[in-house]
Amino acid sequence: MFMDERKSTVWNEVRQQDIQVFVRWLTPNAFMTAAARAGLQEWRCFSKNPLCLVNLIWLGIAAALHTGFNFGQVLTRTLKLLEDHECFRPGQAGETCRKRDLGGKERKKHDPRTEHDTVTEEAFVQARKRMPPNFWFALLGLLVEKFETEHSNLLRVYGFRLLAIDGTRLDLPDAARNRKHFGAARNARGDHGPQARMTLLQFPLVRLPCLYELGPVSVAEITMAGRLVESALRADDLTLLDAGFWSYGLLWKIQQRQAHFAIRLRRGLKLQKIKRLGPQDMLMRWTPKDSRRKWRDLPRSIELRVIRYRVRGFRSTAIVTNVLDPQRLSRQDWVRLTTEADAEGRLLPGLYHRRLEIETTYRELKVEQGMEKLRSRTPESVNFEVAGHVLLYLLVRWTIVEAAIKHRLDPLELSFLAALAEIIDMQQALLCASPEWAEQKLLPRLLERIAQHRVRRRPGRHYPRKKKRRPLKSKKLRQARKSRPRPARPRKKTTKA
Repeated sequence: MFMDERKSTVWNEVRQQDIQVFVRWLTPNAFMTAAARAGLQEWRCFSKNPLCLVNLIWLGIAAALHTGFNFGQVLTRTLKLLEDHECFRPGQAGETCRKRDLGGKERKKHDPRTEHDTVTEEAFVQARKRMPPNFWFALLGLLVEKFETEHSNLLRVYGFRLLAIDGTRLDLPDAARNRKHFGAARNARGDHGPQARMTLLQFPLVRLPCLYELGPVSVAEITMAGRLVESALRADDLTLLDAGFWSYGLLWKIQQRQAHFAIRLRRGLKLQKIKRLGPQDMLMRWTPKDSRRKWRDLPRSIELRVIRYRVRGFRSTAIVTNVLDPQRLSRQDWVRLTTEADAEGRLLPGLYHRRLEIETTYRELKVEQGMEKLRSRTPESVNFEVAGHVLLYLLVRWTIVEAAIKHRLDPLELSFLAALAEIIDMQQALLCASPEWAEQKLLPRLLERIAQHRVRRRPGRHYPRKKKRRPLKSKKLRQARKSRPRPARPRKKTTKA
């Protein structure tokens, strides 16, 4: 982040130690490969420009890691790190280099560098706007491929690569550009502030994000899910969906890729019975009405397997899937709750109930990591900030998986909040430590500390949603109701004895 060559060299060393936890995955080769996939020139990753792609990636991760800092404070933090570094010697030499860079002239009014030779926040904002979003997605896809190569057994169950899709909304600062680009949702209480819609594709067995899309709130989740399916789904994948993603086009899009899906049955759907596969297990055919001819290029019907079940304390429901063979996945494999355990004592949830892991991911992203409090006031900076959060979440989850493997635990048994706190606590020690000490002592110690924070599974919990009182539609009606005189209560008649 420094224009002076000597300071820039020291800063690169400090930056590498600041992300020492993730440096084995964010390698120079990974950045170069991601740039090539995104169609960018390789020199943009490690150019002499202090706001090159690698530094912007680090700033995105740092901004997601330190949500209490604004972007200006994240930039100022670089100067503080350098001032505390033993190799940093501010003084006459630095002033001489500064005058030499300026050709002996005084600093101009619009020079992006400050008096300490750091890059200003305005220059960072401009560089952030020019950063191509496809570089983020290329780097994210590259890391997912590397994780799958090393830990493919953690992503598969019953011969399927298990995935889940769900969407959420992100509240944005009420800025004119955010409102114009992303829009705002409406409800009974009136207009919201600007909101963005996010749809995520993840591996629920380890809660690792695979791919995501961010767009205006007017774009439907089904539309975003269709694009994610086309980009990431492969043959023999099994995707878990919520009932809100019920769409004939989306289901056929998954099946045409020789993949599988599971979704909750929607009410009022007319299905034709074909045959009985077992108790509460039926093979049916769905032929939807296509009055608008949206699916005229698709087959007129699709065969589905409907598995009905009821859990005590809950209403009856059903799972719909295109895995038609009961020998490959039995009814019990689909609907079993977390009441059975394996030989090692780990609870075994039913396959469809794994879909709820993506709900936990959204909670960890938005609440525990702080993505629900975005501070960006332009669409470009919103995309930058969300990408930094998703990349940080992937790296923290990967660290949790490493700790779980080392101590023979289930990755879902370890606390994400505690792991994030342990990483933040060890940052200062990593900055002061030598690379040898960090690799041999600190990183193994970090994995051991993360493995100590276990979260026990508690099956059968039920959290009913609170019923909110719907307010009156207009402000005038509310005021009229308050000013309306209350009728006098009739007095009770008393009878004399």
